[in-house]
Amino acid sequence: MALRWGIVSVGLISSDFTTVLRTLPRSEHEVVAVAARDLSRAKEFAQKHDIPKAYGSYEELAKDPNVEVAYIGTQHPQHKAAVMLCLAAGKAVLCEKPMGVNASEVREMVAEARSRGLFLMEAIWTRFFPASEALRAILAQGTLGDLRVARAEFGYKLTHLARSVDLVQAGGSLLDLGIYCIQFISMVFGGQRPEKISAIGRFHETGVDDTVSVLLQYPGGVHGSFTCSITTPLSNTASVNGTKGMAQILKPCWCPTELVVNEEHKEFPLPPVPCKFNFPNGAGMTYEANHVRKCLRKGKDRGEQEC
Repeated sequence: MALRWGIVSVGLISSDFTTVLRTLPRSEHEVVAVAARDLSRAKEFAQKHDIPKAYGSYEELAKDPNVEVAYIGTQHPQHKAAVMLCLAAGKAVLCEKPMGVNASEVREMVAEARSRGLFLMEAIWTRFFPASEALRAILAQGTLGDLRVARAEFGYKLTHLARSVDLVQAGGSLLDLGIYCIQFISMVFGGQRPEKISAIGRFHETGVDDTVSVLLQYPGGVHGSFTCSITTPLSNTASVNGTKGMAQILKPCWCPTELVVNEEHKEFPLPPVPCKFNFPNGAGMTYEANHVRKCLRKGKDRGEQEC
């Protein structure tokens, strides 16, 4: 039975996700509605992607009984309102990263989803790439021995994008790029909470964080570190070291197709999708979409790795 998607917002990331959904079997995924704050833009998006219904408000999409799960692709500060609206209407939700602009927002959204018994997941698509799955399997097997250090870097010059340097729009390096570094370190250390966090950073002239370096200390003396920047290119790789070796996710670490384990190079080609995307390795959104369907068809209320 097809999972019935509603797309909230018609920006570039929503376009890429919708493009991917339309390449998947219609028996598994179907886009049934799209909403924008401007009806004309919603209609244009619907025509481009062959979506049967277009709405001029998010409220209308949330009320559509045919929508089973909402994909939230709005700008960062609008995530919480859109998520809460869809949860209140009984929809499952996949929300683009960052789910909220601060921890308080995320806690409120998670509490709402749990109180209603609804699925809510942050769209950290990196977790579902085969290269990431292979790394988790390697860690579980103990191939690297006892872990000691994890490191990630993600930096691009993004100051030409108005949103990236706009404090009101929750711009800056941490929420745009650093989130990928944090999720990598959290993943390899099994979701443990750090005991101590140290950070230094530089502010852009607009007030957003320009470049940030963070050191996270975990139980047992294990530590992770990362640097993210919107003003300079970085290596855009991630690695984890243990007493028996090292594993490295090669560039682009946020949508990886290559993994090196103790100098053994492994490649994980993307699905053969004959479409153009706005962002690198857009075809990899396939993995995330299928994970959501798997969870919902199993009755899960969270995007747990084992779904």
